[in-house]
Amino acid sequence: MTQIESPKVVKKKLFSPIWLLPIVALALGAWLGVKSIKESGIEIIVHFPNAVGIDIGKTLVKYQGLTVGKVTDISIDNELSGVNVKIIMDYRSDPFLNKNSKFWLVTPKASITGIEGLDTLFSGNYIAVQPGDGSSATEFIALKDAPTMLPDTDGVLITLTTSKLGSLDIGSMVFYRQIPVGKVVNYRLIDSDTINISTFIEQQYAHLVTQDSQFWNVSGLKIDASMSGIKVNTESLASLLAGGISFNSVANSAAVQNGDNFVLYPDEESAVKGIEFTLIADNADEINQGSALVYRGIDVGKIHQTQLTKNGVKFLAKFDSQYQHLLNADTQFWIAGADISLEGVKHAARLITGSVVNVLPGVSDNALPPEYQLQSQAPDLMQASQLSIKLTSDEHSGLSAGAEVRYKQMAIGEITQVKLSDDFSRVEYSVDIQPEYSSLLTVDSYFVSESALAIDASLDGVKVKTRDINTLLAGAVSLVPGKAKAVVKPQTKFSLYQSADQALTALNKSSMSTLALDSIDGAGLAHGSPVYYKKMRIGSVSEVNWSSQTDKFSIKVAIQKRFTNLVRSNSVFWRNDAASINASLSGIDVDIAPLEGALKGSISLGLLPENQQGNQTRLYDSKELALKQAKAITLSLPADAKVAAKAAIRYQGHQVGVIQQVKLNQDLANLTVSAYLYGEYAQHFTKEDSEFFVVDAQISLVGIKAPETLITGPYIGVLPGKSERQATQFDGHLAARYDADIDEDALKVTLVDSQLGSIKIGTPIFFRGIAIGQVDGYSLSYNGNQVLMYSHIEKQYAHLVNQTSQFWDASGIKLEVGIFSGAQIETGSLETLLSGGISVVTEEVTDESNQLALGERFTLHNKMKAEWRKWKPEQLKPL
Repeated sequence: MTQIESPKVVKKKLFSPIWLLPIVALALGAWLGVKSIKESGIEIIVHFPNAVGIDIGKTLVKYQGLTVGKVTDISIDNELSGVNVKIIMDYRSDPFLNKNSKFWLVTPKASITGIEGLDTLFSGNYIAVQPGDGSSATEFIALKDAPTMLPDTDGVLITLTTSKLGSLDIGSMVFYRQIPVGKVVNYRLIDSDTINISTFIEQQYAHLVTQDSQFWNVSGLKIDASMSGIKVNTESLASLLAGGISFNSVANSAAVQNGDNFVLYPDEESAVKGIEFTLIADNADEINQGSALVYRGIDVGKIHQTQLTKNGVKFLAKFDSQYQHLLNADTQFWIAGADISLEGVKHAARLITGSVVNVLPGVSDNALPPEYQLQSQAPDLMQASQLSIKLTSDEHSGLSAGAEVRYKQMAIGEITQVKLSDDFSRVEYSVDIQPEYSSLLTVDSYFVSESALAIDASLDGVKVKTRDINTLLAGAVSLVPGKAKAVVKPQTKFSLYQSADQALTALNKSSMSTLALDSIDGAGLAHGSPVYYKKMRIGSVSEVNWSSQTDKFSIKVAIQKRFTNLVRSNSVFWRNDAASINASLSGIDVDIAPLEGALKGSISLGLLPENQQGNQTRLYDSKELALKQAKAITLSLPADAKVAAKAAIRYQGHQVGVIQQVKLNQDLANLTVSAYLYGEYAQHFTKEDSEFFVVDAQISLVGIKAPETLITGPYIGVLPGKSERQATQFDGHLAARYDADIDEDALKVTLVDSQLGSIKIGTPIFFRGIAIGQVDGYSLSYNGNQVLMYSHIEKQYAHLVNQTSQFWDASGIKLEVGIFSGAQIETGSLETLLSGGISVVTEEVTDESNQLALGERFTLHNKMKAEWRKWKPEQLKPL
């Protein structure tokens, strides 16, 4: 019977997954639509004067090198005054499309200061944009030129104002002490007389610009020709070609801020700080722009500008800052030119350079007037009472009444009378000093008689100095003012010296302090040799004496009193060489003494650090020895010692002193060596048991010892002593002790053989082919039948040798020939074959029972025995 299955009822689903596809497609389509609308770009219009260099579809819009738009259309505007350029900007540029945003066309531009827009040579012209503020905008007017763009680095932007641009251009450099610190980034014409130059100063140099800084133009080449010569001035090649600006920095002045304004002067002289004032005159026949302001023969300022007024001429003048104190309310000015008379021509240079403006300072404390009268004649300088003084001299100098008294070759008074003193011992000159110059005379002033003709012949050449006809006819006197502040009273007496040297000699005698220096060498010093401190003369040598007992020199030195405070506990003195040359891999340093010191010999004074004590009684032979506070010692060496002056004294290769002098004694058997030990080492090597010896090159098959002496020559080696007593005289040796350089912890042994053979000093001692020591010296035994070889084993290998050790000579080649055994050849390494060697082998492990005593003796066998080859101690290690 067939069984029929009952039907299954399946419940129909309310939602099918197939409906997700249209939903996803609809969402994706909506997102793409919104994205397309958002990224479709922003359309703007920029108005340009013309379309030259702009192409549809090619010209891009860039911001800091990033493309942010593209030109899509160009059309002529309705007024026919330019073109409208339609641009599609990237949608992300919307934040900086504001009312004050700026657009301009970038094209390549070449000038002497550089090339702008170089990238356009490859990518084509492009439109640059600079974001601005304000409300959002889509229409803009392009700039004709690029706006002021600061460099990418931080800095400060200032504005310079001038009436002429000269050769300055964008990119022209700004210099400080000829170092570029910034550049010109833009300039613009403000009005018919004013140009503003935007200047950028780099951040690291911004602190140099202060509120009181002065800027001037250094473009091109400046040539100043006058009677004094021709001066050519330019800042650098860059400023000569491309223009440039320089400035000064004023300390303790407020820092500059962005946007601060400064005046750009035409040259440095105009920029120098000083005080400006105005002179007025009826005409400008003799005075022009550039005429000098002169006080006592010194240029103290200049006329900078000349202007015509209704009543005459106005001059704008300026005193240099260091002379601005000369300007007072009652200061007087007058024109002075060349003075031609039968007596001669004064100020002949003014016949070519033109007249100058003489200045007479006033004394008033009132406020400065707005302008000063420029007088055509000198004012009456004798309105006030004169200062009468007397000059005295041992003999008549040829001066007569009417002779001028001068200061800096400017007349400040005259001699009114010449007579003998009441006791007929001296000549007296009565002198009247003009009142305005009376303040020049102080209690320490002195006077020198002038010569109409003076000839100074030296190695520098022959100098001939002449004076005017007045000096020849009546004579003249020069005033040398002192440094005291106390002014003189009427009828004060002064000494009249025949020359400046005589005056200085007389004055120095009362202003000197003396001290004596000891030296082993006179070194060409004599009376008058200068003494320097930092190459400035502070005294001289007054006396040089030699002592036959000590074979030393005593040099007396006179130091000017104003420098006596330099002679203190840390002072040192040394002789100067005429020229010293220090050559090294870093270069050559040449130090040349002043000419006077090179000719006469000279001494220098130096100061050690405050915590060091100097030796004020010794004259060192060099600056190095003085500053190192070297200590003098004397060595006695055999006559065949090959050492010379300037040879070094060394300890383990380090220089600790220097030989100064080597002299053969009268007995012809010994040398007396004068040497110095450097101060920081002297205490170790001046102990009574210190050892000095000659180190020279030794060449053998073992090698070369002290190879450096092949170039430098032999030197002196030294070993420090242990004694508590000090000494300065030592007996030197031709060679060091055999154990001089051996470590105190090394194991010292003595090898005994009947013959020395090929063993030498330095012959190595090998353990299994590795050098563990060497032979340091050798000698015959007392009876002469044995050779004692003093050797040592290095500390780290000392445990390899004990009383069970055996030593044999491993040098050369050993050949044994027997009838039955044949020929046997034994040789060591190439080193032992050439230079010799000693081998050692040990039977037992080193312990307290078999360790060696100091100076233990071993027999040196002539060969290795066969049973020694089997010795292999289980362990050899330090105790």
